[in-house]
Amino acid sequence: MQALPSFSSGCEVDAVQAMAQQKERSEDVTDVGPEDALALRSALGRFATGVTVITTCDDEGHLEGLTANSFGALSLDPPLVLWNLQRTARSLPRFATAEYFMVNVLSAAQERLARHFARSAKDKFQGIPFKAGLGDCPVLPESLAVIGCKRVRRMDAGDHVIFIGEVISFSQSEGRPLIFNSGRYHQLAPIQQFD
Repeated sequence: MQALPSFSSGCEVDAVQAMAQQKERSEDVTDVGPEDALALRSALGRFATGVTVITTCDDEGHLEGLTANSFGALSLDPPLVLWNLQRTARSLPRFATAEYFMVNVLSAAQERLARHFARSAKDKFQGIPFKAGLGDCPVLPESLAVIGCKRVRRMDAGDHVIFIGEVISFSQSEGRPLIFNSGRYHQLAPIQQFD
């Protein structure tokens, strides 16, 4: 235990109370075991994220796309992004061999697209408007941002595969993002400012 500095008795009491409260909070934390997977997933789902549709075109010209909220910025110099995909995903072989991928950051008006690309289908692009971008990867119109990437690394991490891409091109537009939190889609609302 850390020794308390010599302050007035009021400060010592405050420090002791703070340490006791910290101990109480730490006792509420659960050790994670295999049986806790659903509870852990629920806890992780409390972190609100944006929603993307990540697309690619493999060497044989087959298109692939999926909804992902695991996207994140990694570095500005060099410009790198990352996202991950479950090892059991049917789309993994195409993403694993493709040289390029496209990140389509969805707007709140694109919830239908998020749901569409979250489902399994033989041809997810049938009836979906798109144009070819970097490496012929599909670009979805009206996305808030489109980030074209060259895959520079793929690495295994538990039950997922992490993809790291170097940003080659990007575009952006104004609008409200689609948000995912606790297993549901949401729209971003501004917080009222108080002075």
